[in-house]
Amino acid sequence: MDLDRLIEEFTKLKSEKLALETQGKLLETFIRLVRSSSHESRIKATLKKTVDLTVELTGADDGSLFLLDNAGWVTDCILMRESSSAAERRHLIGKVLDKGLAGWVIKHRRAGLITDTTRDQRWYQMEDQPYEARSALAAPILKGRELFGVLSLVHARPGRFSEKTASLIQATVDHIAIVLENAQFYSRLENAYQSLAQAKEQIEAYSGALAAELNKGRRMQRNFLPRRVPRIDGWALDARFHPARQVSGDFYDMFSISGGRLGLVIADVCDKGVSAALFMGLIRSLIRIFMEDAQPLPGTPAAEHAGCTDKDPMGAIAQINHYLETHHGREGIFATLFFGMLTPETGQLRYVNAGHESPLIISPEGAIRELKPTAPAVGMMLRARFDTADLQIQPGDTLIAYTDGVTEAGSTPDSFFGAAGVRQAIDRARDASNDYLATLEQAVFEHLDGADLTDDIAMIAVYRREA
Repeated sequence: MDLDRLIEEFTKLKSEKLALETQGKLLETFIRLVRSSSHESRIKATLKKTVDLTVELTGADDGSLFLLDNAGWVTDCILMRESSSAAERRHLIGKVLDKGLAGWVIKHRRAGLITDTTRDQRWYQMEDQPYEARSALAAPILKGRELFGVLSLVHARPGRFSEKTASLIQATVDHIAIVLENAQFYSRLENAYQSLAQAKEQIEAYSGALAAELNKGRRMQRNFLPRRVPRIDGWALDARFHPARQVSGDFYDMFSISGGRLGLVIADVCDKGVSAALFMGLIRSLIRIFMEDAQPLPGTPAAEHAGCTDKDPMGAIAQINHYLETHHGREGIFATLFFGMLTPETGQLRYVNAGHESPLIISPEGAIRELKPTAPAVGMMLRARFDTADLQIQPGDTLIAYTDGVTEAGSTPDSFFGAAGVRQAIDRARDASNDYLATLEQAVFEHLDGADLTDDIAMIAVYRREA
């Protein structure tokens, strides 16, 4: 290997070493700034440090650096000439990138060397230029095909920069590109984190407000349920209620009807959440209103029911159905409903089962009788028939009614509590104290084994004491 080749290799190695040292110093500066500076000051300080190091490396008098975005617009810069206003600054940058050496470098994506600015058309001589520039060198800051910016250096003497200097600067800016890429990436990441933090605060504030409103709704909905079950001589009444969410579409009711009778209601609105809760409140209120003085509307199916006289409260179910279909049919929301009218003195129960889970009558011997549906769900069909059925609750009998949240308790259809679970709980209660409702409730939550409810649960029990 001849002497010239050795010198060339040595010079190349020296250039690479200087470039790596420059990158190392920039990275140290950047890391220090990351810990202590804002985004704007961090980028500005990184650019300034880049210019200072390359000026020191090449022996230039001064330098400038333009940072560009993907569209070629200047996002930040360090200028050799300080401008007194933003307008002057924009004008200066525009001229340099349009007619100057920096613009030529951006267009050709390679370093540009001017040994004498007075003899090279690529140099743009500014008016009242505060520094003397006879030598100039500019290099694109590239990483792959992405252009991060342009670094420019000047010196007062002609011929100050050579091809070797240009090679050194190009090797250096290739390493600088890595630092600037990291600086930009870190700034974008920091901005993303700040945006995420702001969004999180907004979501938490909204969530808190929403939770407060839902809790208000839950308290209000609780007021729709009986504060306490009625006390009637010779009878024992009980109820359970477990919403799957803050508000529920399930409900039950027990209230007095004229003539010394007792109204028993358990219902399940088909939807869940707020919409179901609103319809729950509406249906519950309609039942209460219509039961006080039930008069079938002329021309409605209630007037056509066999045995449905003007004073029969059972006709109110047809009135409620007519109201829901007429005024709220477009919402497509309906409710399954069991309504029973009990005469405590005799144990007679007249009821309508509008598509609801079949309530059970359990005899003292454990025989079970299902009260099958007598009509479709309320709110499904305008001219639906709501037929009634009658039975006698004998001393020692227990009536249990519940919503489908009981039978469908479980994470999948294969793991539902089901009708079999209900029967097993009833058998267990007979072996204990005949407290069917408490035993059924306990069995459902044992089956869930800590899992959340997927549907609301409402249950009522009516027990006729033995003489």
